Amino acid sequence: MTNSPRIISLLPSATEIVAALGFGENLVGRSHECDFPPGVESLPICSSTKIPVQGTSDEIDKRVKEIVAEGLSVYRVNVERLRELQPDLILTQTQCAVCAVTPRDLEVALCAWTEARPAMLSLEPNNLDDVWNDIRRVGEALGVRPRAEELVDSLGQRLAAIHKETHALSRPTVAAIEWLGPLMAGGNWMPELLEVAGGRALFAHAGEHSNWLDWATLIEADPEVIVLVPCGFKIAQTIRDLNLLTENPAWPTLRAVQQRKVYLIDGHHFFNRPGPRLVESAEIAAEILHPEIFAFGHHGQGWISIDEARRFQ
Repeated sequence: MTNSPRIISLLPSATEIVAALGFGENLVGRSHECDFPPGVESLPICSSTKIPVQGTSDEIDKRVKEIVAEGLSVYRVNVERLRELQPDLILTQTQCAVCAVTPRDLEVALCAWTEARPAMLSLEPNNLDDVWNDIRRVGEALGVRPRAEELVDSLGQRLAAIHKETHALSRPTVAAIEWLGPLMAGGNWMPELLEVAGGRALFAHAGEHSNWLDWATLIEADPEVIVLVPCGFKIAQTIRDLNLLTENPAWPTLRAVQQRKVYLIDGHHFFNRPGPRLVESAEIAAEILHPEIFAFGHHGQGWISIDEARRFQ
């Protein structure tokens, strides 16, 4: 790798990792979803999606299932743009074929590539340790492994500081809902983040992929707190889909609903991005679960209560 590598990131969390390692100025291309840190929006877009991203949860789910059933990719890679940008390194992921461009997508796109191929690094985070290891792997690829270790240590210390405050507290049961129609429970690193923040995750275990969730299971568990973190959704889009929950006859019978402990989180930027801002995701959860102790300043931007959401409907 050169001292000034040209990097294309086809994964929002990878873009954030590259920037956190001090290589933001080396990014020459991005995915259609990369939007942080500020400034990356001006980079050339190298991928697009076949999914109606502004559709409802049901519409998106239906289209994804149709595409996958046909054995097709959910994404398109702009091969000509890749060639024009002449990257030394392309970052993507193997964790979820619905979340971002995969190595298979890239291999298909580059099959006719006649010039020297760029290096490719595929991230595959399933839990927090995997996320930290992916940061190390990116640091290794960029020749700054010690810097990556420092970043991982710093992020770990911030999480440990939160956990130190919560480990002796009572832990409310939490349903993290990663998709609204149909219901899906948040897995992977989400149970760990909720544990750090002083909660007890229902329906999923650390390192396990998110699972579909039926209403009967949700009703039987009757969580004390519900957090809505739809994958790829900002708060405004989640608000538009709230009727998928509120119009179900079982919704008002849930304890969290009756006690007004339902919260909307910006899943697009937090919780669903396995990068440095997972620490901020834990801060958001801590503010929600233990407001008497934590106030990191995310309320109003990173999350709102469902009562506040009704003002926007």
